[in-house]
Amino acid sequence: MTNNGFSHQHHAHCESGVMSSILTHQGLPLSEPMVFGLSSALTFAYLPFVKLSGMPLIAYRSMPKSIIKGVQKALGVKMKVETFSTPEKGTQRLDSLLAQGKIVGAQTSVFWLPYFPEEMRFHFNAHNLVVVGKEDTTYTISDPVFEHLVSSDESALQKARFVKGVMAPKGALYYPTHVPTSIDYANVIEKSIKKTAKSMLKTPVPIAGLKGMHFLAKHIRRLESKDTHYAKLFLGHIIRMQEEIGTGGAGFRYIYASFLQESAALINNPRLAQASTEMTQIGDEWREFALLIAKAIRPRNKQAIDFSAIAAKLESIADQEKHLYQSLLRAF
Repeated sequence: MTNNGFSHQHHAHCESGVMSSILTHQGLPLSEPMVFGLSSALTFAYLPFVKLSGMPLIAYRSMPKSIIKGVQKALGVKMKVETFSTPEKGTQRLDSLLAQGKIVGAQTSVFWLPYFPEEMRFHFNAHNLVVVGKEDTTYTISDPVFEHLVSSDESALQKARFVKGVMAPKGALYYPTHVPTSIDYANVIEKSIKKTAKSMLKTPVPIAGLKGMHFLAKHIRRLESKDTHYAKLFLGHIIRMQEEIGTGGAGFRYIYASFLQESAALINNPRLAQASTEMTQIGDEWREFALLIAKAIRPRNKQAIDFSAIAAKLESIADQEKHLYQSLLRAF
C-alpha cells in the first residue's frame, strides 16, 4: 500500500494527533502536546441542556475542530477545508488529492470505520484521521489512536465520512496550503498559555471553566434527593464522559502537562516545568475522582452513596486547577 512517504505516529487524541502528523509531515515537527497546548484546547464545560443519550454533555477540551482552527491562528498555518454535497464527489476529491501526493485529514464517524473493534464503536461523528494513500479500492489510513497504519475499503470510508446526525462530517477533508518554516516559540507559548488560564479562571458563564466544575459539583450534591437509579446513571455518565469518550478528562490534563514540560525546555522557563508537575498531579486527582464514583455505584456496594464526598473531591480539583492557572499567569 502506498503512503506518500508518510511516517505514522501513535497519539493520545485524534484531532491533536492528526494535526501533529500533518504538520510534521510538512516539515514543521510539532508534538501532539505542543499542538494541543498552542491551540489552547484545554477547558472544562458542563452543559446540562446538551444531551448525550439523555445525559448532559461534560467536556474537558474545546469543541471539535477548535484544535485545527486554533493551530492555524496561533502559528499562521493555513488549512483548506472542503465539504461535499454527495458522497461520490467527496470520494473523487479525496482520490484526486492523494494522486497529487498529498496526505489528507478527514472527519469521520467512529461507528462505521471497519478497523475499529466492534466493542469500541459508537456514534461519534467528529473522529479525525489522515488518509495517506490508496491502492485499488483500499485506503491506507493513519488513525492517531492506533499503533500502526490501518486500512479501509472505499465504501466503508465513504459511509464513515458521510454519516448523518449530530456533527455530520459532510465528507470534510482538510490539508495545509501554507506551513511556516519557523515559529517564535517564546511569543506563541506565552499567548496560548495565558489564553487557556484566563478562559478557565474568568469565564463569564457558570457552565464553563472552574465555575463549570463547581456547577457540576452542586448538581452531584442534588442527586441525594433524586431517584437512586437515576443518580447512579448520572454518576456513571460522568465516568464515561471523563474516561471513555475520547481521551478523557485526566488524559487531556496529562497532554497539557507534557506541553508545559516541552515549553519549559524550549523557552528556558523553569516555572513552566513546575506547573507541568502540578498538572500531572491534577490529572491523577481526576483519575481518583473517577475511581471514587466507580466504587460508589458498583453493584456490590450496599452503602449509601456519599454524594457530598464526591462533590467535595471535584471542588478540590477545581481549587487545585485555580492555583495552577494563577501561577501560569505569573510565569512570564
